[in-house]
Amino acid sequence: MSFRWCLIVGIACLSACVGPSKLGSAGGARGGGQAAGQVQVAPTNVLPPPERSDLFGQNRPYLIGPFDQLTIDVFGIEDLSRKQVQTDAGGRISFPLAGVVEAAGKTPGELEDILEERLRGRFVRDPQVTVNLRETVSQVVTVDGEVREPGLYPVVGKLTLMRAVARAKGVSEFAKLDDVVVFRTVKGQPMAALYNLKAIRRGNYEDPEIFANDVVVVGDSSARRLFKDALQVIPAVATPLILLLRN
Repeated sequence: MSFRWCLIVGIACLSACVGPSKLGSAGGARGGGQAAGQVQVAPTNVLPPPERSDLFGQNRPYLIGPFDQLTIDVFGIEDLSRKQVQTDAGGRISFPLAGVVEAAGKTPGELEDILEERLRGRFVRDPQVTVNLRETVSQVVTVDGEVREPGLYPVVGKLTLMRAVARAKGVSEFAKLDDVVVFRTVKGQPMAALYNLKAIRRGNYEDPEIFANDVVVVGDSSARRLFKDALQVIPAVATPLILLLRN
């Protein structure tokens, strides 16, 4: 048997041995930030929705960030009340008589104190400022793994798994579509479910909803990487194998 055919058979055998990665393995733990044995695998690929305490139960004050929309009131002064402002890309706001204020990284209460200090004395004798969040981008989902643009994406309206992946500009060349894991915390319990994007596209089951604080990890196909390397050595013979792998 020639070297070329030996290489083809070896590649085919190796690709057949590559199965879906198990949750809690090194790759899964790294992508989802969970250690082995700490994640409960949900049955039938269905994760329960998080409760309110899961979404907002963290005892951390909200820190104002870029593009947050705020409503600012100065009690008793009509011209300085019900002012709707938006932080710019650097997290700054501009408020009448107070000028430009660095709001990023500060809580609404801290921003109230800064505005009161700016207004006190010269403009208002005893200012009482209230800052409320009108619209925030704090509710985000993490999309990681083999996608074109991994990162944090805001959850606006109803978001599904397919839409979350699309927000990250779709899957990369080496994505393993039957190895997509969603990590979620429900009632304080870390959970995970394994999804198959191909099956969802075919309509085999419903596109699952994705919630704020979820982590979506698209798996990596090591077999496909190996095939790409082999393609550089034997392009004419390896092409049908590539097509078979993609289908």
